Amino acid sequence: MARPRDERQKDLLRPSLDQIIDLGHPMVRLAGLIDWDFLHTRFSSVCIPGVGQPPLPSRLVAGLFILKHMHNLSDEVLCARWVENPYYQFFCGEESFQHAAPFDRSSLTRWRQRLGEEQLVALIQESLSVVDVTLKKTRKDLERVVVDTTVQPKAIAHPTDARLMHRALEKLVALAKDAGVPLRQSYARVAKRAAIMVGRYSHAHQFKRARRALKFLRTRLGRIIRDIHRKIAGDDALKARFGPLLDLALRVRFQDHRQRGHKVYALHAPEVECIGKGKARAPYEFGCKVSVATPVTQPKGGQFVLHAQAVHGNPFDGHTLGPVVARIEKLTGVETRRIHVDKGYRGHNHPHKFRVWISGQVRRVTKTIRREMKRRAAVEPVIGHLKAEHRLGRNYLKGRDGDRSNAVLAAAGYNFSLLLRWLARLLRALIRALFPAPLAIQIG
Repeated sequence: MARPRDERQKDLLRPSLDQIIDLGHPMVRLAGLIDWDFLHTRFSSVCIPGVGQPPLPSRLVAGLFILKHMHNLSDEVLCARWVENPYYQFFCGEESFQHAAPFDRSSLTRWRQRLGEEQLVALIQESLSVVDVTLKKTRKDLERVVVDTTVQPKAIAHPTDARLMHRALEKLVALAKDAGVPLRQSYARVAKRAAIMVGRYSHAHQFKRARRALKFLRTRLGRIIRDIHRKIAGDDALKARFGPLLDLALRVRFQDHRQRGHKVYALHAPEVECIGKGKARAPYEFGCKVSVATPVTQPKGGQFVLHAQAVHGNPFDGHTLGPVVARIEKLTGVETRRIHVDKGYRGHNHPHKFRVWISGQVRRVTKTIRREMKRRAAVEPVIGHLKAEHRLGRNYLKGRDGDRSNAVLAAAGYNFSLLLRWLARLLRALIRALFPAPLAIQIG
């Protein structure tokens, strides 16, 4: 694959974008503040020089990722709006108005997989650079941070034993039919009936009948697994094709809702973890933990996200603090002096324990530190905005790599949305200053 290059130029037969749009629009001004050359250097580093069709221009890819998570759009909706909106096209580096998208929706998926978390962090880094240039962020804003964790839910249905076993049976039967493996019996009709009755009996508190139907479903799944093992014995190609799904089906059949340790909660996303929240409305969430860091102070423009990282394995919050702070210092280039966390971080692994302040702490607390500790809760609305408006509330990307990429992109989209809002407010203030409202004349 060749290096991505940008050879776009104005078309004489198409209108130029700078003659169509308002050059004072906040999105146009934001596009002028972003260092696209820096993003091109980072994104093009994953492409190996060689023969072949060059990939999409790096500015187009970076602009699409920013727009997607800044406005909470799916890939399909983003492609449709890009064609309709000239500001989106100008933001992505187009010179002339395009009546058809020069990219396919699947190109976004391939670029996400190609870049990964390591290169996508450049979007957060660039957003902080724009904040530094535009809003004159001080060193104090980076030396005092708040770190907290939240859950990034995966796009899966609520897992139950009956649903998982029925789904495993369906997938095995469909794969056997596709591979031409004849089964003695598929149990499709009776298994579906049993899965339905488990839910009905449980809802009616008829738990003995529910256990009987669940046992019936588990038995039929075991018969399908054994039948497939007999039919593919001696065929290495079929064993390689059936192996991953058979392993998941065996784990689903023998796991119990009371057992400890990692379990399968979705066949299409086996990496999903069950994380207890301790809340009555949502006692459990299924996904992965995400660590989020923001400044303690209240910078001009809003609470920007300094760092966001998906953490797998459902670790104790305190054990994530040391690596997270090291990544924050590497990203910002500033050594953190004070780190404010909640009580879930007691027993943390940060090497400088006297720099960490836990909410409710009394010893060594001065008046300044007490005032900063009251600001610790400012990270909570930031997490709320990330989930509600920037696609952290439900992750549709595949695998653990998708979890890590989605967390970084959500943080970058949040930062750029704050910048866009700040530029819009600044534009309104300039208009009010240049064109003051006329005084109302009182009659009578």
